[in-house]
Amino acid sequence: MSRKCTITGKKPLSGNNVSHAHNKTKKWQKPNIIDKRLYVPELGRTVRVRLSTRALRSVSRHGLLPFLKKNGLQLKDVI
Repeated sequence: MSRKCTITGKKPLSGNNVSHAHNKTKKWQKPNIIDKRLYVPELGRTVRVRLSTRALRSVSRHGLLPFLKKNGLQLKDVI
C-alpha cells in the first residue's frame, strides 16, 4: 500500500540532508497518511478512506461529498 493521499494526491518527496560541512545524504519527507472511517450523511453509512491529515481537516470542515465534488472526484475514486 503506497503512502499516497487518495484525495489530494500528496506523496513522499525526496531531498537531501545537508550538514555544516556540506555533506549530503538522502532524505524522504513522508506525508502523514491515515486510514479513517468517515460517516457520510447523504449515504447514511460510513466509508473507509486513506487520506492525509490536511485533507481530513478540509473534509471535516466541508463534508466528504462536497469536498470531492470541489476537487473533481467521485466517491468511487477514493474508496
